Amino acid sequence: MRNIFRSSALAVAAMLAGCSSPPPMPPVAQVDIPRFMGDWYVIAGIPSWPERKSFNAVESYALMPDGRIQTTFRYRHGGFDADVETMHPVGTVQPGTGNAIWGMQFIWPIQAEYVIAYVDDAYQQTIIGRSKRDYVWIMARTPTLPEADYARLVAKVGELGYDTSQLRVVPQQWPEPAARPR
Repeated sequence: MRNIFRSSALAVAAMLAGCSSPPPMPPVAQVDIPRFMGDWYVIAGIPSWPERKSFNAVESYALMPDGRIQTTFRYRHGGFDADVETMHPVGTVQPGTGNAIWGMQFIWPIQAEYVIAYVDDAYQQTIIGRSKRDYVWIMARTPTLPEADYARLVAKVGELGYDTSQLRVVPQQWPEPAARPR
């Protein structure tokens, strides 16, 4: 009977260990919010449902008078000639996080975790992640990156605990093609 109990206890312990959540996403120590504002081209990511077929994706941030961050995510779904679609979530910087963890609100009252896990010293490249390791975005101030920079950022994504084989490169073509006739 003791062996059965011990085996059952070990099986439960192993199952619980397998169900543990990943550690929190490590944020950068400090984000200079005014420098972070502006346009960021989405270079690659593990996309959320709406952006899984995005082209020319750009995330833009603007600091509001109340300290929240108005966000505009614009993209073309399915091709360069598709209509532009937009989302307008509002970011709220979480106190005591060095401005690196935001609650991103798409639908009231739910705020999705948004962690600035990397930003270079020049504020030209960034990685945004989540503790669940479900979504991640590599973004830059330019629509393309040199191969070495991209490889370095992908390696950082892997170090953060993501499966980099799930990354999707977002096609970028600028200037954008003319709007298709209606």
